Amino acid sequence: MNNTREVEVVVVGAGQAGLAGAYHLRRSGFEPDRDFVVLDHSPAPGGAWQFRWPSLTYGKVHGMHALPGMELRGADPARPSAEVIGAYFDRYERTFDLRVRRPVDVRAVREGPGGRLLVETSDGVWSTRALINATGTWDRPFWPRYPGQETFRGRQLHTAQYPGPEEFAGQRVVVVGGGASGTQHLLEIASHAAATTWVTRRPPVFREGPFDEGAGRAAVALVEERVRQGLPPRSVVSVTGLPLNDAIRQGIEDGVLDRQPMFDRISPTGVDWNDGRHADADVILWATGFRAAIDHLAPLRLRSPGGGIRMEGTHAAADPRIHLVGYGPSASTVGANRAGRAAVRDIGRLLEREPAAA
Repeated sequence: MNNTREVEVVVVGAGQAGLAGAYHLRRSGFEPDRDFVVLDHSPAPGGAWQFRWPSLTYGKVHGMHALPGMELRGADPARPSAEVIGAYFDRYERTFDLRVRRPVDVRAVREGPGGRLLVETSDGVWSTRALINATGTWDRPFWPRYPGQETFRGRQLHTAQYPGPEEFAGQRVVVVGGGASGTQHLLEIASHAAATTWVTRRPPVFREGPFDEGAGRAAVALVEERVRQGLPPRSVVSVTGLPLNDAIRQGIEDGVLDRQPMFDRISPTGVDWNDGRHADADVILWATGFRAAIDHLAPLRLRSPGGGIRMEGTHAAADPRIHLVGYGPSASTVGANRAGRAAVRDIGRLLEREPAAA
């Protein structure tokens, strides 16, 4: 018996990018369950936000842009962002009747018959003419490897597992990473920990003054150029720098944000540099970012020799049926909204130009 179900478009992921894509599909006349389906492996609405640590309140969130068609108003800045945004996404899905199916794990996307794609999932197989991949990065935390890492007698964890600052009370903590998460962790942990050490591969770049629209476009253009060349995308913060706000200024003044160069190896009791320095540690917290969660696309062989997927607009250069929304330059809340709209516009053109196989 053939249990494959057919739709025009499959959307994989129901975070900001996936919901934006689904909204624009709806606006373009596509009907959920009949013409398109949204598959999400998370247990509840909220995308990756639902997994954020409780101390990341909504007031600490940088630049959360509203989903298209519905503003987020009156949110309590002291409430955990996971709760605020989870409730907002839930309301959004219901308001626009997007009928997100969850939890559904997408295991592989393969070439199918008649020019269609086969999307293999934990809930069966979908046959589709186009795919909006909006799987983000949260499921692929990046763990660097350093000599001696396996000998460390303390605890190692990644930002994806960060429980909040209280758990580090009385401990010596090494925080690795110069992005927004690393600095936020340090500022929270410092008042609870016995000691903190901050290490980064490159000196952090602090940005003074407002980050206006022109600066934003320039930063996105740098990331966009990488994916156009087929290189793995870098984070937007890697080209924008860290905003020098009051909390960061205070952290620098207090000596909490006293950056040290990257250590050379890990020992059972801490981290070591080749110049003979040693920092004792009970915990190493890797705030080292994430990589694009696109392993399920591997059967399509979209990766370029540079290691990334070469892009033209929102679609893979090698396959106009595959749109990556929230990937590279659109890996921000406002970027995801725009990319979702652009992807749906291109998909509409593609499906009109290429009638479905009989």
